[in-house]
Amino acid sequence: MMNDNIRNFEPQLLWQYFDDICKVPRPSKKEEQIIQFLKDFGAQHQLETLQDKTGNILIRKNAIKGYEDKPSVVLQSHMDMVCEKNSDVDFDFDKDAIIPVVDGEWVKAKGTTLGADDGIGVAAQLALLASDDIVHGPIECLFTVDEETGLTGAFGLKPGFVKSEILLNLDSEDEGELFIGCAGGIDTLVEMEYETESLSDNYQYYQLSIKGLNGGHSGDEIQKGLGNAVKLMNRILWEASNKTLLRLAHFKAGNLRNAIAREAFALVAVPVGEKSEFEQLFNQLSKDIGAEYSITEKKLQIDIEQRNKKEEVLIMEYQNALLNSLYSCPHGVIAWSQSIDNFVETSTNLASVRMENNTAFITTSQRSSVESAKTDIANMVAANFRNIGAKVEHGDGYPGWAPNTASKVLAQTEASYKKLFKVEPKVLAIHAGLECGLIGETYPKMDMISFGPTIKGAHSPDERIKIDTVKMFWDLTLDVLKNI
Repeated sequence: MMNDNIRNFEPQLLWQYFDDICKVPRPSKKEEQIIQFLKDFGAQHQLETLQDKTGNILIRKNAIKGYEDKPSVVLQSHMDMVCEKNSDVDFDFDKDAIIPVVDGEWVKAKGTTLGADDGIGVAAQLALLASDDIVHGPIECLFTVDEETGLTGAFGLKPGFVKSEILLNLDSEDEGELFIGCAGGIDTLVEMEYETESLSDNYQYYQLSIKGLNGGHSGDEIQKGLGNAVKLMNRILWEASNKTLLRLAHFKAGNLRNAIAREAFALVAVPVGEKSEFEQLFNQLSKDIGAEYSITEKKLQIDIEQRNKKEEVLIMEYQNALLNSLYSCPHGVIAWSQSIDNFVETSTNLASVRMENNTAFITTSQRSSVESAKTDIANMVAANFRNIGAKVEHGDGYPGWAPNTASKVLAQTEASYKKLFKVEPKVLAIHAGLECGLIGETYPKMDMISFGPTIKGAHSPDERIKIDTVKMFWDLTLDVLKNI
């Protein structure tokens, strides 16, 4: 039976550092504690440790004796993590330590994200820096901030901070796959102001909820046909408002721009005389949706509960505008690549809706490996919401990473993989955004590759890392460094 203490897994030093950093809170944009942890680590091991104005940390280590003439290599991962939890879990990501647990072949957390994305990359770098028996030339370890909510660290990198011209990005999530390209992305943010009114006492209020969806990464998993809680809840509201005199008081769904929405909640009111009709309609829609997602969303729960609390509701003009625009807003795969089989070229994610202070805030994100297509889908989403008079703004966006099949580090990584595991790795581009695109803009001579162990359910409380692939990832990293 497998030991439940991950500190005893192989490679031990890597797993021990992963366990250590799980105890350090590191939400995106709140990386102060992990930054200090990294600086203390550098000082403890007497390694040159630098911090730039953005907060990125760089730790340098000299070559092992006899390998001084090897080219310098920078290993890179991001120090922040996605902070998602199930609504019934009491957890403070600003203070609480994540406790990894073993679940068969996997390590996960209880009801929260695990932070293996990209804590496992950080742990590998620390294990490498702390070891004195690993063969390598000069190395740099770059730890970037705020990858998950804005790629802030990669945006803030300046020329000259990194000296190497070969980069190993340790932020991929499929063992056996080597990534040499990624999609660019942009956020489209919507604000719709609305007015409210009071209802008579002749209304019954209901709390509607959708829970148990898988969620997941809005790039890497957008093609899987997973349920989107924003779209599903809005579908119920839209159908009910067209067949009854339903009134909407509150709608909250989703959270992070780069995660597929997992949960949704709505407070609605229905005339007392339409209670039976509404409840029957709700039950039928719940049954239909459950059947549609019976394969991909086995834990889906759609619930209804009567509430006595009376609240103001949106004036019907605004209710119709909101529900219609959410219904017509695209979500999912928009286009498949014409040059790479089974590769998503363009997609969009309807990430979240929240209502406060008489304003509905809607977050979406778009991705594409074709810059013009990324702009086109972002404009399509913007036009959809501008049709209802909403305020729409685009984020700064980030570039894609164009594949280079002649890459020397690709050739070495392929050779190392085949030697170690006796099979050919897959060489791919990824639909998710990687910091490599921005790093390549700042360092145009950088030869880059991205790989990692198998992580599933990233950006959701179902995040888990496959134990045996961590050693494979480690062995590959060491062999590339030895032979590059």
